[in-house]
Parts: sequence; C-alpha cells; structure tokens
Amino acid sequence: MLDIRELRQAGEEITAKLARRGFTFDLAAFKALDAQRKQADIRSQELQARRKSASKEIGQLVKSGLTVDQAKEKVATILVEIDTEMASEVARAEAINAELHALLMGVPNVPQHDVPEGKNEDDNVEVRRWGTVREFDFTPRDHVDVAESLSDGTIDFERASKLSGARFAVLSGTVARLHRALIDFMLDMHTQQHGYQEVYVPYLVGPEALRGTGQLPKFEEDLFKVSGERELYLIPTAEVPVTNLVAQEIVEADALPLKFACHTPCFRSEAGSHGRDTRGMIRQHQFEKVEMVQLVPAGQSDQALESLTGHAEAILQALELPYRVALLCAGDIGFSAAKTYDLEVWLPTQNTFREISSCSNFEDYQTRRMQARWRNPETGKPELLHSINGSGLAVGRTLVAILENYQNADGSVTVPVALRGYLGGKTVLGENKALPGAVL
Repeated sequence: MLDIRELRQAGEEITAKLARRGFTFDLAAFKALDAQRKQADIRSQELQARRKSASKEIGQLVKSGLTVDQAKEKVATILVEIDTEMASEVARAEAINAELHALLMGVPNVPQHDVPEGKNEDDNVEVRRWGTVREFDFTPRDHVDVAESLSDGTIDFERASKLSGARFAVLSGTVARLHRALIDFMLDMHTQQHGYQEVYVPYLVGPEALRGTGQLPKFEEDLFKVSGERELYLIPTAEVPVTNLVAQEIVEADALPLKFACHTPCFRSEAGSHGRDTRGMIRQHQFEKVEMVQLVPAGQSDQALESLTGHAEAILQALELPYRVALLCAGDIGFSAAKTYDLEVWLPTQNTFREISSCSNFEDYQTRRMQARWRNPETGKPELLHSINGSGLAVGRTLVAILENYQNADGSVTVPVALRGYLGGKTVLGENKALPGAVL
C-alpha cells in the first residue's frame, strides 16, 4: 500500500509514475475522500471538546436562575444530543476510512526510476546472458516426450487428470527423485552458501496474509479458497506466509537482515490462462518452488535485490543451464513490485527463454500493509522494513529445463554434475532404453 502522507504531498507526481505502468489513479477521488475524512475528524474533535465543556455548565446555569435539578436535566439533554451526533460522526468517519482504504488497496506500487518504459513483456530489457546454448546433432524432443521415453521414471498427465483434472502431473521413478533432488540442492545452496535460514510454513493462510503481500483483494480469482470452518486459501507462493512471519512485529536492528529460504507447493487457478502452455509442466495448478525472502532497512533494499537475484542465478549456473536476465518494464512488473528481474532459462524445443524465477523489490509496499517494522537504533523509533523476494528456483520448470537441455539421442538424460550426489552418484537417467527405431 502506498503512503497516504506521500499521496497528500505529491499526488500529481505519484499519479504520473503510476501512469507509467498503465494504471490510472483517481487522484480527485482520493482527495475528496481524504477531505471528508478530515472534516469528520475535526467535527468529532469539536464535539468531544463541547462535551467536556457542557459537563462544567451546571454551575453557570444555576447562577442564571435554574435549580440544580433543572440545570442537570438541561446538561443531560445537551450531552445526549452531543453523543448522538458523535456516534453519527464516528460511523461516517469509519465509512469514509473504509472507502479510502479500499481505494488504496487497489492501487499498485510505484515503479522505481530505473524501471524502463513499456507496456508488456515485449518491452522488457535484457540485462545479461549466461551459458552456451547447446547445439544438438539430433532433433531434440520436449520434456513430455523425453520423460515418456525413460526406462526408470516418467511424467504421467493422464493419471493426474483422472485424479484432479487438467494441469496436474504425477511424477514417478527417477523423474520424481530428480524433482526431489532439485529441492534439496536448492535449499542446501541457499542455506549453506548464501546465508538464508530455512523455514517450514503452513500451506493454508488466512485472507489477512494475502492482503499483506498484495494478492488480495485484486487477485482473488487466481487463488484456491478452501471451504470449512475458517476462511483459508491455499498459498500461491511461499512469499505469502514467509513475508508475513514478521507482520505486526518490530524487529530489532541486530537481527537484520532477515533472509529466509522455504520450499513449498504452490497453488494457482491460472485464471485467464486457458489455452496457454497446456502441454507439459510449464503452467500447472500445483507446482513446487524454493522461495527466497529478505527483509531489510529501506536503504539496503536495492542492493538486496541484486544479491538475491545473484543467488537465483547461482543455481542455474551450478546446473549449467543457459539463461538470461531481463529487467521488466513498467507495464509488466507485478502489482506489488517496484522493480523486478526475471530469470529465463533456455528451452531448446521452444527455441526461446522461459521464465524460471522472478526477483522483486517491493520496498515498503507490502510491509506497510502488514505493519512489519524494525527499530532504528539512531532514533529509537520503529520504521517500515523493505521486502524482497524471488524464486530460487521454480522446481518444475528447472526439471523441464534439465530434461530438455540434457537429453541424449538414445532417449536417456545426463544428470547435471551438481545433482549427482543427490541421486546416489547416478550419472544418467533411463540409460539403455532406446527410442523406437533408434540405432544404438
């Protein structure tokens, strides 16, 4: 949520910045509601002062010729009138504040000054590339066909559909083991080399947690809501529960920075994505991620974004998967983000790079919603933290990238060197299983 004080002081400037991302902020509506709220507050203060003075008027009324009982009765009548109007003003102020809050909850974050202009992903700016794209001496197959040809494991979409419908997968054998190995490898690297603390969190959260990170109210259709005694949602990303670990808290300076790494399944309805990536594991209702979250003082968040992005890149480099880093333009960054880098891994059968991680600086947008603060030792006062997060990495898409980039002509898949210790020293998946018609 944006700072209401900044909106009052620099509304036109913020409106112009929001327009960069294609959002039209109704500044006039904001000003009108804010003025009404202010009027209600002033009137409530006036009534409170009038109430205090009215209770002191009994003596003066007696001096004017009224009896004590008459004076008390008149003051009592005045107090009832004041209390009635005060109740009305309080209700009006609450209604105005609720309307103002709803307006601000629908306003996205302001993009940073170095976020490039643009309307969509076509306008994103490539920052760097890493790795060499493999040249195959055979026609590479996509991850679905590669998995189906393996002798010791597979991806089964048909059985998953029988269980849950479209956009789910059942992994078995060495494919399932490779998937698990990726999770362990990512967590080990982030905790042992990058300084993150591993956490395990609930997969179900209440609406307040989703409001805190910005998924609610705007993106409710993208969530899976659970029926039951309480209002709960399946998490769309570990970002939600992990960032909310410090909601309504004041963190002491010597505990910062907070760096968390967390593996969870993620659940997304994929509303509006019908027909997109229907084949394979690119776009699923349930998938796994290892998420990184950092919470730092305001002056450190830009550098934290750079380091966190580097930590996600380190996973791809260790796996020797070619990728590129793109700086998202103003029209393509997420609702809560002020700046975002996307990491895109090379998929040979699509002949393009596909997103595998999104790393963002949210500044104080999320922490203002959830009131996550730290105590500045110089002033002794609490200040809002800045939140940064990113995938390190999306596990399913990393699995896809390995199956496609490391496939062999005989239908087997070479195991990346970094993962062999997690697979009992295994160097090849599905060895000795020939493709139909292949010559060995």
